[in-house]
Amino acid sequence: MLQLRTSSRRHPLRTAWFVGAAMVLPAAAAASLSSMSPPPVPFWTTTTTTLARITTGARAFKGGEGCPSSMARVGNDCVDKYEASLVEIAEDGSESAFSPYTPPNGHPVRAVSRAGVVPQAHISMVEAKHACEASGKRLCRAAEWKAACKGPESTRYPYGDERVPGACVDTGRTAPMSVLYGGEHSVRTMNDPRANQLDGTVEATGAAAECTNGYGVHDMVGNVHEWTDDGSFRGGYYLDTQINGEGCDYRTTVHARTYYDYSTGFRCCADVGAVSEE
Repeated sequence: MLQLRTSSRRHPLRTAWFVGAAMVLPAAAAASLSSMSPPPVPFWTTTTTTLARITTGARAFKGGEGCPSSMARVGNDCVDKYEASLVEIAEDGSESAFSPYTPPNGHPVRAVSRAGVVPQAHISMVEAKHACEASGKRLCRAAEWKAACKGPESTRYPYGDERVPGACVDTGRTAPMSVLYGGEHSVRTMNDPRANQLDGTVEATGAAAECTNGYGVHDMVGNVHEWTDDGSFRGGYYLDTQINGEGCDYRTTVHARTYYDYSTGFRCCADVGAVSEE
């Protein structure tokens, strides 16, 4: 029986039309929808709150390392500790959590790095880049992403050179396309908002306590793929962290920068000293 995650904090998902880009579909990846109106389903909390906008050039930091507390210092770079989630900005400047189960195309959103929330999926490199820039950051460069993932010891996985089943969100997971569509991977299926609401799919940021390293970054392997500025996505996702390289060496390059599906996410980076506390 299909089991969706439920919570008293969720409310029905808004119906939306999705526009996907033309692409080649690999066996282990998903494809974006060209036109689909999904049924209403529950989604992540969207509590409205007013937040201060991130400003650039400030020097008000915690810890004196030149990076805000939501980011880790990796050499001369600040790297988000957590996979990005999104907040949507209203005309009056107030912000509310954006659903991680729907594409943000056309929405005024910005990226945030927070523990204990569902990371954004269904996002293209183009939209991820814009979301980082809206918070005074940038989409991570390939080299700085890989350095952060490997940690101070430069290991294949964040926690070491040998894969440890279950250390990251990459072991014994539910394959949503098998559950929802009998294994069909097509433009009709891959952005169904129910996909990552099934039990055993995406986990909240930081939930895999061992999936970190000495820099204090989390979930850089597994959970959701992460776009980098070279047009690839890295680290694998909850169903695959080995097909296109292992762990931190995982890299998928076959998709257009406008591509998105239930597996694609991101995180942001910045130069040391460029971003203040939120």
